[in-house]
Amino acid sequence: MEFKNFEELIAKVKGNSSPRRMAVAAAGDAHTLEAVFHAQKEGIVRPLLVGDKQQIRKLLWEFGGTLPEEDIYDYPDETEAAEAAVGLVREEKADFLMKGKLDTKVILKAVVHKEKGLGQGRTMSHFAIMEVPGYHKLLAVVDGGMVPYPTLEQKKDIINNTVDTMRAMGYECPKAGVLACVEKVNPKMPETLEARELREMNERGEIAGCIVEGPISYDCAMSKEIADFKGFESPVSGDADILLAPNIHAGNIMGKMLTVTCRTRMAGFVVGARCPIVVTSRGSTPEEKYLSIAVSASVGYR
Repeated sequence: MEFKNFEELIAKVKGNSSPRRMAVAAAGDAHTLEAVFHAQKEGIVRPLLVGDKQQIRKLLWEFGGTLPEEDIYDYPDETEAAEAAVGLVREEKADFLMKGKLDTKVILKAVVHKEKGLGQGRTMSHFAIMEVPGYHKLLAVVDGGMVPYPTLEQKKDIINNTVDTMRAMGYECPKAGVLACVEKVNPKMPETLEARELREMNERGEIAGCIVEGPISYDCAMSKEIADFKGFESPVSGDADILLAPNIHAGNIMGKMLTVTCRTRMAGFVVGARCPIVVTSRGSTPEEKYLSIAVSASVGYR
């Protein structure tokens, strides 16, 4: 299975018999609740709002939203709200987590807490999936938000996090391209050496459930016609599901170039923990927040 656009994916989530339970930390934020109530009305999530109850009730009234009293948790302090929201996932009262009006570092501190957090003992990474105009299916671009300069082992974790997420969404065998500016290994370019090693890990079965190609340039990953012209043969060429950037700068620039300049629609959240964690940026639109909720609900692992 693969998804051509977000509408196909959302249709799948709407078809679930029961909505996913989503804990929102520091939920007293109008932009966040706009996206949350949109997803609630469509039967995608059952929100559990954690934060300043008085502010949450005020926003509920303004939006005309309704929520059972037991689904609102009063924690005015943002650190306590983050810890309480994480606790709802640990207690299996919530399926996944969303950041509301608080700093990302606050919620991630609660997530990575050794005793009370949601860690699984491996690198957490950012998962961004995009509907790119002119491309025939959704495309995951990683990691432009969490790991600044990933080591080889961290890149392996990022691929595994991304593949696990996509397989939970319904993909059978995602195709991943490990990006570099060239398609050939160059000893003077460590990115190409690591790309080759990741491909060989995949061939040895150390990275499973996917096809990994690398090093591969962006144009060869996205266009089979260009790959054929260059004489580069790979099942990933022109059919990539995942693009792994060499570092956070390349991933972040690529993601923003696609969304800002190319009008790409995007959903994003943190993966590698016990559940998806919706952590959108300050500049995220209500649509991006909504799409991030919907995609996270389609994953729903714990």
